[in-house]
Amino acid sequence: MEPEQPAAPPSGSTNNLMNVGHEGNIQGQMEEFLGPQAEYDEEEEERKYYRRKRLGVIKNVIAASVGGMIVYSVYMGLLQMQLILHYDVTYREVKYSNLGLEDIDEKMLMGINVTPIIGLLYTPVLIRFLGTKWMMFLASGIYALFVSTNYWERYYTLVPSAVAIGVAIVPLWASLGNYITRMAQQYYEYANYKEEHVQEQKKLPKGACHSYIIVFQSVFYIIFHLSFVFAEFPMRLFLHSYLHDYNHTLSRVSLCGAGIRGLIPGFNTTVLTKLPQSMLLIQVESVLMSFAFLAMIIFLVLCGAAYRPTEEIDLRSIGWGNIFQLPFKHLRDYRLRLLCPFFIYSGFEVLFAISGLSLSYGVCVLGLKQLWLLVLAYGLSCSLFSSLSLSLLRLPRWVSLLGGAAVHFVLLVVLLAWSPLPRNPNLLAPLLVLSVLWGLGTALNKTGLSTLLGMLYEDKERLDFVYTIYHWWQAIAIFIVYLWSKLPMRAKLSILLATLLLACYCYWVMERRLARKVPPRVPRIPRPRHKVTRHTERLKYNVYSPEGRCPGGSQWVTCSTNTTKVRSSVSSGASHDTNAG
Repeated sequence: MEPEQPAAPPSGSTNNLMNVGHEGNIQGQMEEFLGPQAEYDEEEEERKYYRRKRLGVIKNVIAASVGGMIVYSVYMGLLQMQLILHYDVTYREVKYSNLGLEDIDEKMLMGINVTPIIGLLYTPVLIRFLGTKWMMFLASGIYALFVSTNYWERYYTLVPSAVAIGVAIVPLWASLGNYITRMAQQYYEYANYKEEHVQEQKKLPKGACHSYIIVFQSVFYIIFHLSFVFAEFPMRLFLHSYLHDYNHTLSRVSLCGAGIRGLIPGFNTTVLTKLPQSMLLIQVESVLMSFAFLAMIIFLVLCGAAYRPTEEIDLRSIGWGNIFQLPFKHLRDYRLRLLCPFFIYSGFEVLFAISGLSLSYGVCVLGLKQLWLLVLAYGLSCSLFSSLSLSLLRLPRWVSLLGGAAVHFVLLVVLLAWSPLPRNPNLLAPLLVLSVLWGLGTALNKTGLSTLLGMLYEDKERLDFVYTIYHWWQAIAIFIVYLWSKLPMRAKLSILLATLLLACYCYWVMERRLARKVPPRVPRIPRPRHKVTRHTERLKYNVYSPEGRCPGGSQWVTCSTNTTKVRSSVSSGASHDTNAG
């Protein structure tokens, strides 16, 4: 007999053994994949995440600043060019005599300066309805619309677009002030994300984000004030070669400065050596239009939201009637009331720098060809000296405001006593020094006021109301400057000086009251009442208390360990709330 060969195991057993080994291998791989990774550092990843968030906030601030700078560069550059062209009597007769548009400039300026008077009525409603970012985008679109209407100059295009500009001025500036301050608050939250009050989204400690507000407002005005520089590019690169020299334009001017009445009495109505070609004007307006669209894209793409979606819902859900009333109720706060003279002076001084100082002193002495240089010096000075407000990181907050006021006080006294003679190019250097010093005062004034409001009103629910009031008073001041254009120069300077002294006194009174801890009369912001909030409140009934009891109306009722039901009265109240919602 042949020896027995060892029998091979059944194929099924082999497969089972292989499957068992394969399943064990897969299970080990799954445990390795799902288990804690040795290379993964949760704290490091969290730190990187919030660093990206902080960089995003910085990007938002720079984008909003650049967008606002481009919008006002285009707006002021186009308006200056059109006012000079329309001032020339030959240009008006050739282009507008058949269209009946001889007084189109007066109508446009009236629409721009008069309409913002009612800005307090609709600005908070618009900002809450659209959101801060979308309000900036819409306002920049209105400025682009104003540029586009200059392609077809008619009453029915220019006047409505000028009125639209007037409607958009206060919302745009209130949105920008609100946005920059909110970015400072967000940066604090992302920089201190481990703090308990940040994680629970509670109110920030008082003064916690002041340093960020100072830095961000300074950065905004450093960039924005360059708009005065870029606004002179159309005049310098395009219109400058068409202008007469000072011997022609100032031939009938006998006196300048404090001794005159109006802007420049006797200024020649013919300022152009020849009329620019229509196609060249269209090319310049097309370049400005492209930059206006660029500003819109910057606001739309690069600017992030100022509030979380739930915060946006809460801001709207307090009721449109309350949103309409709250700006007026905030005026009962003594801090805002005492700052109103500074708000008015802020509007006075920036328009006086462009119209009074640059025209009645600068152009009256040097001629229209040097206007761009004076405004350029003013804009560069404003931008450069806006960085001085960073000193508030170490100095008291009154240094910026009162420092700018002191500079302007000295300049106003000098201007009251100075009546230079026209056609004197040797005075270019003193006039440039005056423009630079006035820019120093403007920079300290603007950055100081915006920073102060961000420090005084840290509640994110109030920022849009506060900045609306600030820029509404500025709009009122600009309207007053528009009305006083025919007054004697000494009367204008006296009004400026009196307003400045009153503003400084009121600010001193406000700081004294704050030092004495006098409580301001701050209006209560109503609680948001919307479906999401009521649903969240009903969910509180499903949460155990530490003692094993649940809230039932104004009382506490005992909950069983296995159920979260409360007594029928509470349930019926919750169902009634559901039906009401």
